[in-house]
Amino acid sequence: MTLATAHNDALPRDSFLDRCEEAAAELRPLLEPTPLQRNAFLSERYRAEIYLKREDLTPVRSYKLRGAANFFRKALAAHPDMRNFVCASAGNHAQGFAYVAAKYGVTGTVFMPITTPKQKIQKTQTFGGDAITIRLIGDTFDQSNRAAQEFAAETGATFVPPFDHPDIIEGQASVGLEILDQMPTPPDVLVVPVGGGGLAAGLAQVFAARAPETEIVFVEPAGAPSFRKSLVAGRRVTLETMNTFVDGAAVAQMGAHSFAALANRHPAQVLHVSEDRLCETILEMLNIEGIVLEPAGAMQIDALRLLPPERLAGRTVVCVTSGGNFDFERLPEVKERALRAAGLKKYFILRLPQRPGALREFLDILGPDDDIARFEYLKKSARNFGSILLGVETTSRDNFDALLARMDEKGFVYRDITEDEIVAGVLI
Repeated sequence: MTLATAHNDALPRDSFLDRCEEAAAELRPLLEPTPLQRNAFLSERYRAEIYLKREDLTPVRSYKLRGAANFFRKALAAHPDMRNFVCASAGNHAQGFAYVAAKYGVTGTVFMPITTPKQKIQKTQTFGGDAITIRLIGDTFDQSNRAAQEFAAETGATFVPPFDHPDIIEGQASVGLEILDQMPTPPDVLVVPVGGGGLAAGLAQVFAARAPETEIVFVEPAGAPSFRKSLVAGRRVTLETMNTFVDGAAVAQMGAHSFAALANRHPAQVLHVSEDRLCETILEMLNIEGIVLEPAGAMQIDALRLLPPERLAGRTVVCVTSGGNFDFERLPEVKERALRAAGLKKYFILRLPQRPGALREFLDILGPDDDIARFEYLKKSARNFGSILLGVETTSRDNFDALLARMDEKGFVYRDITEDEIVAGVLI
């Protein structure tokens, strides 16, 4: 059974599934099905059959190409003379937009947050060439999105939404059709990311039609939990603040079309991954498996840690690795976050008396595996005591219990600021 012919006869003609199958068939000249790969490392860890749907291996290294292609195809079929398009994106949609625009020979303007990783900006320009103009506006996707819509209203350019449009959702849903065609039987569990919700809405509808027995687990960043909060409230919620580290999935409000398709889900189906612990997974997949994943692409793998072992053991699980556009300039930050999440690095404000030998006394209580990674005087003019920003790395989280016990025994005055976002954010 092929993507183009697979059909549920119980559904009416021109159903969502019909439109998704048409989108998938029309997508083939631009994109062959991405691999569905069994991962031995993860399968052994969780005693399950873990497969990765490698959307990080598309030409633009994310699934966003699919929705953009379907939108352009339909728009140009309805209006062949349409030539000017515009979009907003944190990076991946921009690359899909630029790639497809170049293929169709049209021009486009891309609005991206100023904070977008350079790698995503450069790749967007590479895919679009002279036909694409990039404008960096705002600190978040939502600010860029408003600017793009204003531009569309002023110039008459056609706005291509990153997720909140039926044509986008239908295109993204082709991921689900491929998964079902690539497996002899549907998976027991499907783990998908949620940001704006276009991919999640598409997959949920495809699996409801063709594999309703599959359990779907949704994953979003802990610092941008718009989906779960919306489910709890029974309506779309706009986040007042959010952590944008997972830039491919951090949106203040998920799409209206996406939420309409997912509103019947229970909040317990949505898992939140810690941005710091996620960094452990990014490094693990890079160092052990040689797979480069951006934060939004690694969320689904990291979420496996949150599931009870019995929900995974002996079952077939598919994780959609949604993107691989990782800017290696972020690697030092990722390593830092990973160490902190693993409990192998802590930061302290240490108060030392301003007398000869005080620093030596502190150094003498360090364990054989404790290493000072940061040492900085915060107040150099103090007469009696000096405050020091101290970063310590070690090889086991248990070493810190012993170190803190020795510091207390010797009467050192200190404050652990590792988890203090305000203080650590200013000093570190």
